[in-house]
This record gives sequence, structure tokens and C-alpha cells, in this order.
Amino acid sequence: MPIVKIRGHRGRWYLWSFASLFAAVALSCVGVSLLFLYQTIRAPINQSEQFLVVTPGTGTHSLATQLVSEGLAGSRWPVLAWAVLSGTSGTFKSGEFLIPRQTSPAQILGKISRGDVHQRKLTIVEGLRFSQLRDRLQKEKYLTDTLADLSQPDLADHLSLQAPSVEGAFFPSTYFFLRGDSDLDVLSRAATKMREELARAWDARAADLLLKDPYEALILASIIQKEAMLESEMPRISGVFHNRLRLKMRLQTDPTVIFGLGPNFKGPLKRSHLKKDTPYNTYTRNGLPPGPISLPGRAALLAAVNPLETEDLYFMAKGDGSHEFSRTLKEHNRAVKKYRR
Repeated sequence: MPIVKIRGHRGRWYLWSFASLFAAVALSCVGVSLLFLYQTIRAPINQSEQFLVVTPGTGTHSLATQLVSEGLAGSRWPVLAWAVLSGTSGTFKSGEFLIPRQTSPAQILGKISRGDVHQRKLTIVEGLRFSQLRDRLQKEKYLTDTLADLSQPDLADHLSLQAPSVEGAFFPSTYFFLRGDSDLDVLSRAATKMREELARAWDARAADLLLKDPYEALILASIIQKEAMLESEMPRISGVFHNRLRLKMRLQTDPTVIFGLGPNFKGPLKRSHLKKDTPYNTYTRNGLPPGPISLPGRAALLAAVNPLETEDLYFMAKGDGSHEFSRTLKEHNRAVKKYRR
């Protein structure tokens, strides 16, 4: 084997074979390449926050091409090399990923390998009727729409709802979902949550409650939700309604009349509307309406089954979110005159 003589430190001479020299040069090149790869793959590249959608079955080569095309990597080869060296190749998860600004390709590969998919959220607010909730779901472009072809009875059957109506069946809260999830999945979780919350409230009900079952509690809670602007007033409003039920007085609550007029009613509510008989008109019919009129929250559910002990039979909105409560019709008429003026 050819030998070369190399002069080293302090004039000493060393004999190297060409193979050893080549190996040293090769190792030096590998080291430089790895250092360059590390610096390249760890350098932040994107200047703004963006979303990356990885489809099922995406391989390393396809992902490298996608990262380059979407401005998340400068070239394919560092992505390919790092995926192999880091062990992330073949472990990529599909889904939508939120890529913060100034993220490096290495961080992106790690995020996709771990399956750190972005969770979106949808908030169902208290007081909605089902038609409004349905519209809200249909406007959420990242949810798959499966409600369009379902009637309310079909939906109730699909979700195993035991109630006569889907009104009031979904608990108002914030629900997280992944891009591509169905609206039915969100409704299913909201229905399960409402069953749990209603059962918890029913278990905590007052001992001498007039309401016969949890569904009646849900109906009354939905009315309280629409009448009360302040949670602090909910138990007192519940007390008024319980007093009226006990005395066989009609509830005479405007939100039930409005619900009975249908979703196309825009208001204002007139005296003629109060005389128009529907199953939900509590001015023309005794007792509770046949079903809920809105989605009640936890405070309304608890208020419905724990009414405040009071002698009040009336309440009048002051216009600032609060109400004036009265024991007699004479007091109530004075409040009506005062606050309507």
C-alpha cells in the first residue's frame, strides 16, 4: 500500500497510508456536512404563522416537497436527511398543524411526528334555540356538514335523545374539534354534557319541588335562561314561576310566546301576539309549555330546581339587565308604568 510521509508537530515525521488519509478527509467532509445539515434544519424559516394540512398516507418525500412548496423549508434534501437521522421518517401523523412564525423544519417534523394537531373550538352560547345552533354549525367551515339532510326526528334518533324535541338538548359550552370532524360529533358531545348537567342539577333539587321530572326542569330552565340577564336573579325568577305554578296562575312569559310564533318572528311583540294561541303561549295556556325554548346553562338549570323562597308573583325588566320584583298586581302595574315610560 502506498505510504506518504507527513511532517508533524516539532518536526517529527509520520507515515500515513493513502487509505488513512482518505478516511480522515472523508470524516472531515461528513462532519462538515452534518454541521451544515444541523444548521440548515434548525434555522427558523417561516415569517408568519400558518397552517399545514398533512393528508393521510403522506410519506417523507411528499412531505419534504410540501414543506418547500408552502415556504416551510428551503430545499428537500435537509428535510429528507433529518427525517432519517432523527427517526421521524415513517412516523408522520395526518391532520392540521398550526406552525408558529419563525419555526424551523426540524421543529415541524417533530410536531407532525408527535401528532400535535391543531384543535379548533366552537362556543355554543346560552339561550339559543336549535335553529340558531344549526345555523352556527353550518357556518363553521372546518366542520363537515352532515346536518343538512337530517330532520329533527332523524337527528334525535341518531343521537339517542329520549326527549320529544331536540330543543334544549345541547349544553352551552366551548367544544374543541379537529378540522374535518362532523357537526354531529360536536352535537353528540353537547347532548351528553347536557344529560350530565341536568342529572347533576336534578340530584341537587329542593325537597318540595313542584316539577315532576328532569324534563320539566329543563323546560323551566330554558325559560329562566331567556328571561334573566343576570345569573344572580335566576333563583328569584324561578321563585316567581314556582309561585305561579303553585297558585295555578298562568306563567305569562313573553319568550314562550315568541318561540311559539316561530323562528321567522322578528318582533316587536304586540298585544295581538299575546292573544294568538299556540302550544307555547303561556298567556293562553296553563302550566309549562310542552318543551324547552332555548339552551339553558348550568346556572339556569340549578335555579329551576332550587327556586328562591319569595312571595313575588311578578317581575318587570328595568332596561339595564335587572328586574323589579312585585308581590301584587298593583305593585307590578306601577313598575310597568315606570319602566316602560
